Amino acid sequence: MKTVVVNDRSFAYFPKKWKYCIGTGRLGLALQKEYVDHLARLQKELNFQYIRGHGLLHDDIGIYRERKRADGTVEPFYNFTYIDRIFDTFLELNIRPFVEIGFMPKLLASGEQTIFDWQGNVTPPKDYDQWKQLIQAVISHFIDRYGVEEVTKWPFEIWNEPNLINFWQHADKKEYFKLYKITARAIKEVHPYIQVGGPAICGGSDEWITDFLQFCHKEEVPVDFVSRHAYTSAKPHKVTPDYYYQELYENTHMLDELKSVKELIQQSPFPNLPFHITEYNTSYSPINPVHDTVLNAAYLARILSEAGDIVDSFSYWTFSDVFEEAGVPTAPFHGGFGLIALHGIAKPTYHLFSFFNQLGEQLLYRDSQMVVTKKQDGSIQLVVWNLIMEKGEGLEQTVQIELPTQSDAVFIKRKTIDETNGNPWRVWKEMGRPRFPKKNEIDTLQEVAQPLIRTERRDGLSRTLKLELTLSKNEVSLVEVFPIIDETNTYPGLDDRLIPSY
Repeated sequence: MKTVVVNDRSFAYFPKKWKYCIGTGRLGLALQKEYVDHLARLQKELNFQYIRGHGLLHDDIGIYRERKRADGTVEPFYNFTYIDRIFDTFLELNIRPFVEIGFMPKLLASGEQTIFDWQGNVTPPKDYDQWKQLIQAVISHFIDRYGVEEVTKWPFEIWNEPNLINFWQHADKKEYFKLYKITARAIKEVHPYIQVGGPAICGGSDEWITDFLQFCHKEEVPVDFVSRHAYTSAKPHKVTPDYYYQELYENTHMLDELKSVKELIQQSPFPNLPFHITEYNTSYSPINPVHDTVLNAAYLARILSEAGDIVDSFSYWTFSDVFEEAGVPTAPFHGGFGLIALHGIAKPTYHLFSFFNQLGEQLLYRDSQMVVTKKQDGSIQLVVWNLIMEKGEGLEQTVQIELPTQSDAVFIKRKTIDETNGNPWRVWKEMGRPRFPKKNEIDTLQEVAQPLIRTERRDGLSRTLKLELTLSKNEVSLVEVFPIIDETNTYPGLDDRLIPSY
């Protein structure tokens, strides 16, 4: 049995950088009611600062249009109807846009290559002057509508994963650097304090980071932050019409990647630039069933616990399964990225984030399986997990934790998700995996999506509370310990023995 002794003499700070930003599908999805409902719940319960998604300039939002003049020539027309509605919604829900510049409007595109079911164009502009005018019109409109004080708080990230041929034609590094230079300078000409950055690459091509920063230094191109993505899945070993199956590397793989990229930045001409992970998850596929499991939560617990020591932010991809990269979802559990499944069903990873949101500011203890904190009111919070990558039943682990306490009596609250509790994917399978569940089935899935809650009181403590926790396979638990101020004696004549059965 593992034993951990925690003292309250640590004055380390626990940064909640995991809640700086959250990912979304393309921005046009924010015009759907269920999307907004999910985001409203997320903000009420977790309250992220920023939201990042694709498709700012995609044709479904329709910013770039052209119309004929009386003389038959064509002029650009910029239509902000939908993007205003979307960004208004974000700001009303107390979340700011982390703006990704992309993809290419068809009328400005130099080619026809697209990505995703919704056909985001990934080719360079056919006319960089028109592209610059578009960028400056968009930035100027944002400032006019929301004010310069607000817009200068929004980071602007230029493109998405240009190191992949699927996301940027030919993965042409030289052409991306040209796009970045023209776009960054165009933005800074509108207002010099607006934050610009990139290159938003995925893993496997970190030489792009070095080359990008050297380019910005040599060409005197503005760069205010570095961005990258992080996923930990191997190549698929089976692909079906509905699912994409992959093995996962150890979760330390992601932490090691973040450290190595941080070192590249520190060795560059811009050693102190902020470093943002603008996408991360286990699998990079929107139809990998691992996203729906408790394993996903237990796997990412260590990432939430430790990544904030390395990066300035890391943005989970994504908050909702209202998401259409692989087409309109055809089942409530289809392996989507989201923390919230269709029909507003919270997945286990949602509760992982909820548990971490309850942690305090003072870090008392941390290892590869738990993090212990304290709040100013004297309460102690810990998140503990039992990640099991192997197949099979059982595989429990028992841990004994000694916690400091300043009270003779404490109230203990434990919230748990595991293979049995807070696991609607399991119940959905028991139902026969209905693609389009009936109302009563949806109600059941929402009910079973809640964590198990257990409570107890401990009396007669002498500055130490000993907890013995047995963790089941892939369990993640939040344990909160509160000092008790007992008011029982303020109830005259109280005698529970007079109640039948007690």
